[in-house]
Amino acid sequence: MEVIDLAWWQLGLAALLVIALAGCTAMSRLGVGRSLLIAATRTVIQLTLIGLVLEALFTVAHLHWVVLMSLAMLLIAGREVMARQKRRLKGGWAFGIGTLSMFVSSFTVTVLTLTVIVGPEPWYTPQYAIPLLGMMLGNTMTGVALSLDRLTDSVWRQRAVIENRLMLGQRWQEAVGDLRREAMRSGMIPTINAMAAAGVVSLPGMMTGQILAGSPPSLAVKYQILVMFTITVGTGFGTMAAVAAGSRRLFDERERLRLDRLSRSADK
Repeated sequence: MEVIDLAWWQLGLAALLVIALAGCTAMSRLGVGRSLLIAATRTVIQLTLIGLVLEALFTVAHLHWVVLMSLAMLLIAGREVMARQKRRLKGGWAFGIGTLSMFVSSFTVTVLTLTVIVGPEPWYTPQYAIPLLGMMLGNTMTGVALSLDRLTDSVWRQRAVIENRLMLGQRWQEAVGDLRREAMRSGMIPTINAMAAAGVVSLPGMMTGQILAGSPPSLAVKYQILVMFTITVGTGFGTMAAVAAGSRRLFDERERLRLDRLSRSADK
């Protein structure tokens, strides 16, 4: 079965629907019309450019180019994690913790999946490596951003309770233990919900794309199960690592709460 080609004018019809939605939000005074149009424009530009890059990358298929693109994706994801924080850690720590946690979790799980489970030749074949890493980073980025935002905001709101616990002799791990667990849960819940609803409420994106491309549904299901499991593992470990590192940064070596290490984002 051949994939039906889409002309740009057909995509333009879909864009008109987005513009209509922006108009409705403007009339309703929701304040998101401009952001919606900017996001839609970015989507077109970014996906068009990445399509050109991937075509060239698939043709060359050298390891160093795959690594270079992977690192660029990681750094952009780290920047997005930092930008989504209402109260972020100062001194680039939000960027560093987010980027490192995503690198450890997403890259490790992706490499293991490519080398042990899927097994393309070579293992870094861009057709498999880049889409898999992209899905891993996208979901892990969301989990890390949610968990860090929940952690820092909760610590700020409950600073008096935490300081009282410290004065009563609790270690810093005990003083923020409940907040750390809630932050980790908040980062993992979207992925868990996506797994619980897969195939019942929604057909996940990768499975839908493979079916539209003509792959047998049974094969598409296998790949989707693999992807959802790996995404869950990457997001879970990335979230746990980010919260552990972020919470440690909020205390000094004398176990004092250091709220001076937090800064409020200018656009929040």
